[in-house]
Amino acid sequence: MSDDAEAIRAWWRTSIIDMSPGKIAFRGHPIEELIGNVSFPQMIWLMTAGRLASPEEAALLEAALVAGVDHGPQAPSIAAARMAATCGVGLNNAMANGVNMLGDVHGGAGEQCAELYYDINERIDGGVSLEEAVHSGLDEWRTENGKIVSGFGHRFHNPVDPRAPRLMALVREAAKAGTVSGRYADIGEAVQANLSARKPLAMNIDGATAVIFCELGFPAPLSRGLFCLSRSVGILSHAWEQMQQGGRNKGPMPPAYLPKYDKV
Repeated sequence: MSDDAEAIRAWWRTSIIDMSPGKIAFRGHPIEELIGNVSFPQMIWLMTAGRLASPEEAALLEAALVAGVDHGPQAPSIAAARMAATCGVGLNNAMANGVNMLGDVHGGAGEQCAELYYDINERIDGGVSLEEAVHSGLDEWRTENGKIVSGFGHRFHNPVDPRAPRLMALVREAAKAGTVSGRYADIGEAVQANLSARKPLAMNIDGATAVIFCELGFPAPLSRGLFCLSRSVGILSHAWEQMQQGGRNKGPMPPAYLPKYDKV
């Protein structure tokens, strides 16, 4: 092979897929051996983490993915997908419109919370107690990000987000079975206790799924990507439902209600 040909082939380099005519292998596993033998969460794990997850690891990942699929048409990402569906675009366009709404404020809290948990864990590894690590970690968080701590508090679900206790119970069961360490469950609950010292504050879906993603060893940025995968299910179902309901050019408010005009 000429140097030019090799340079062209090396333009994109990947260890994810080995594909040539008649051959498809993911991370060294032929596709025909994966189909029917691994679950979708295991496939997600293989593609992102580079190895096949155990059934127990995959079950915990799946629980996090199930918990985050939807939060109703009032969620900006869902509303955007439904509005797009009334504008004559295809289902994939409506889904993309919704996924593209998942940013730092709406959709990024899981990544931010995972960063906080990893920071607290590093402080513990440095020799301080859990309580000291949480206290100093939160102080630094507030200095850099303000008083709102991602993963805690919810405008609808206070003092309990119904998703979080179930997820945390599954983490505790997995820790008891030796699937995960349970360290990040301790950190998450210690953060909640610190934040609830004066008034009860819910650990929300982002705080609980961040515990799971950290327990499973996923880097913090992947937390957002995994949440996007999860919420895509809700975005898909709402966009499809809206297409079945019909409607044309639906905006954020019924046409009888117009935005308030602020006179300059």
